[in-house]
Amino acid sequence: MLDATQNSQLPPRPGVGYKPQHYNDIMSDPGPVGWLEVHAENYMGDGGRPIAQLRHLAERFPISVHGVGLSIGGEGDLDADHLARLKHLIDWLNPASFSEHLAWSTHDAHFFNDLLPLPYNNATLTRVAAHINQVQDTLGRQMLLENPSSYLAFAESTLSETDFLREIAKRTGCGLLLDVNNVFVSATNLKTSPQAYIDDFPLDAVGEIHLGGHDEDEDEHGAPLLIDSHGKAVVDPVWALLDYTLAKSGSRPLLIEWDTDVPEWPVLAAETTRADAALALVAS
Repeated sequence: MLDATQNSQLPPRPGVGYKPQHYNDIMSDPGPVGWLEVHAENYMGDGGRPIAQLRHLAERFPISVHGVGLSIGGEGDLDADHLARLKHLIDWLNPASFSEHLAWSTHDAHFFNDLLPLPYNNATLTRVAAHINQVQDTLGRQMLLENPSSYLAFAESTLSETDFLREIAKRTGCGLLLDVNNVFVSATNLKTSPQAYIDDFPLDAVGEIHLGGHDEDEDEHGAPLLIDSHGKAVVDPVWALLDYTLAKSGSRPLLIEWDTDVPEWPVLAAETTRADAALALVAS
């Protein structure tokens, strides 16, 4: 088990999810961007333009590697081939941070495009902790675990999400990735208080904070239903929840995620400028 004090080595500045179409803009005028995130699964090959660009970026920016395919919460064993490819990437890139989701996306030989939720109970706790320990032992470094966006609650859950994450961090020494948009989405969908969630979150274990956009829909009863889409600008209530969080946590590395319907660089850069202003409020 790794030491829980080994949180990510990213600077407490705005970061952005890297997209290849923004390469020239980032290299020439990154603005307040202090670090970049890449998705692990996009860089598991051996060469070509994506790897060459990533090497150049890594010479200038700290890199956070974010995995979406380990299926940490899956019932079966972790995919050994996937974990080996991830280790190869981590070994040569030596990123400042590595993170994954509290979710599952595989069953037997089937891979699902969605990151699916888990019941929070002792059986799940034991399985997730074992998977995280395997990942950390294989990579030789701490990983951060991200809170999910939820659309329903499991009747068999015996722990709150915050207590589950607190216990996972205690058992494994992993850090936590706090996605504030996910908190807002889940609280809206489950009709709970996002501020109360932040109040109970183990903020001392947080190595990164994420922000992203969401889509608005309705359930079959006409109640608001939010979808974590990463395809829009961050909305004002989520910015307000970020301010609430930072007032309690202090400055943290703060990522803007925009993964679908990706805009031109000036739009994304404006989001990082707003993130920089939010960090400045708690740094002064």
